[in-house]
Amino acid sequence: MEQHQDEQHHDERYQNQQSQDHAWAEHDQQRRVVRVLVVAQILGGLGAGATLSLGALLAAETSGSSAWSGMAATMATLGAAAAAVPLAALAQRRGRSVSLATGAAVACLGGILAIMAASLAFFPLLLVALVLLGAGAATGLQARFAATDLATEATRGRSLAVVVWSTTIGAVLGPNLFEPGQAVAGVLGIPPLSGGFVFTAVAQAAAALVYLLGLRPDPLLTALGRDAADRPAGTSAPARRRGLAVLARNPSARFAVVAIAVSHAAMVSVMSMTPVHLHDHGVGLSVVGLTISLHVAGMYALSPVFGWIADRAGKVRGVLLGQLLLLAALLTAWQASASNAWVTVSLILLGLGWSACVVSASALLAGAVEVAERAPVQGSSDLVMNLAGALGGALAGPALVLLGYSGLGLAAAVLVAAVLAWTLTRLGDRAATPVPA
Repeated sequence: MEQHQDEQHHDERYQNQQSQDHAWAEHDQQRRVVRVLVVAQILGGLGAGATLSLGALLAAETSGSSAWSGMAATMATLGAAAAAVPLAALAQRRGRSVSLATGAAVACLGGILAIMAASLAFFPLLLVALVLLGAGAATGLQARFAATDLATEATRGRSLAVVVWSTTIGAVLGPNLFEPGQAVAGVLGIPPLSGGFVFTAVAQAAAALVYLLGLRPDPLLTALGRDAADRPAGTSAPARRRGLAVLARNPSARFAVVAIAVSHAAMVSVMSMTPVHLHDHGVGLSVVGLTISLHVAGMYALSPVFGWIADRAGKVRGVLLGQLLLLAALLTAWQASASNAWVTVSLILLGLGWSACVVSASALLAGAVEVAERAPVQGSSDLVMNLAGALGGALAGPALVLLGYSGLGLAAAVLVAAVLAWTLTRLGDRAATPVPA
């Protein structure tokens, strides 16, 4: 009898030790995944920053008219929207490493085509290049979800936020590659404005290698395998559905996607018109550039703080904080549009609100669906986000003409207020739900 009890205790200790070793192994793998994603995001952000700073100028040069300069951001945004769902489907089949590497490789091809378009002065080819470069933005968005594949509920927000934060480095450095790009263009014998796209192509190619070689074992495939192993005997994984079909039946995921989309649309619409508004009021380009730089810093620099808040206070409360910051920003733009200082304050608050909402809602989305449904839902979320941003940017110009900058801020505030009311309703429902014994 005693021998049997000793053997039972030994088996329990062995199982506990095996469980602890497995947990530590997954913890180490998660830390390695985040480190790889941070490196790749810096490279991808570097390429995206160079694209945004030079795309409009190159579009005007190759088309022969500055009226076409806005097509750079439009085509890149549409490219990101078009790539979101296919990249997510590829991740579901082949894993994050193949999907993210493919997106970066497509963006690398876009950089090469942009150089060719500049050399040939062929505007239609540049438009194709900008669409392909948009795949780099889609890859960066999906990389934040890759950080959540192996994360626990208690650390999901912080893991995602660190990857979002790393975009800051490339986004800040990229627009400053104009002069180095000209020097590279002189050496290669290509048009001066196309030199920056050399950095884009090289950075995206390097990012593709980092994704392909660094994400081994693949985090999404590991999570899918773990989910299958943890299922009770005789049960099967849920049938694969399209992301929009999952959103139609999952209230939490639907709320997260709408919060992300509305926040992004509000941010893009006001941010894109701020340089025009300031310039019309006689503000110098240096001040305009500083205002946008502070806005970008607000979008990314404090994302780890918002990730920590989402993990500690709850994802829905993190979304609530983001909506309150966005509403404060838009009401400030409405009431103080004549003051350059207050416009700058509103842009900083706009970036902070976007960061808090996107980080918290993305972490909420990752935990709201089954592991087998994550990739398609996340792809649909990025598609809706990019389309909302494109629509917000497209409507912002006419709104600025008809309503003025203050009217644009008020219109965006109405949208954010609706999401804020929905957020408060969800918090009230959660508070009223009894905790199971």
